[in-house]
Amino acid sequence: MTDTQSTIIVCPLSRVEETVTRAGAVRLLSLLAEGTAMERPLSILPQNHLHLVMHDIAEAQEGMTPPGLTHVHSLLAFAQSWERSRPLVVNCYAGISRSTASAYIIAAALSPQRDEEELAQTLRALSPSATPNPKLISVADDVLGRRGRMVEAIRAIGRGAEAFEGVPFALPI
Repeated sequence: MTDTQSTIIVCPLSRVEETVTRAGAVRLLSLLAEGTAMERPLSILPQNHLHLVMHDIAEAQEGMTPPGLTHVHSLLAFAQSWERSRPLVVNCYAGISRSTASAYIIAAALSPQRDEEELAQTLRALSPSATPNPKLISVADDVLGRRGRMVEAIRAIGRGAEAFEGVPFALPI
């Protein structure tokens, strides 16, 4: 794992404190289901922590909050306000689905010239367990005007290796 600027570091909830400290990060994006306990590291100011509440689902299910347009607009606005002198840490519960989707989305948004397929292949190489949430990807693809290229690129890398939680990794912008 690197800790260079213009890098998005993805990790599971269980490793947020350690990852933020090691990276010297001052911004944190958390994507967690309602009721999941999240303790913001003291080094992250409240205004530098975006906590989005959603379940890791691809289709609507009763009693669950699917990823949606409001979530994508919020994470994109948060990413656009990142000055990139230090890494951005992104976490979900396992560091496998919502967080890897968000890292992919942010990288695509901040580097609009970057090829979606190359970015997806880079994500897979960095994280064998990455299984980006397809609903987040689909919504972001529409918002960013990628005409299905993000969806197809993520579909092409397939489901990641089975894992209880992902290993932290750094995705360069």
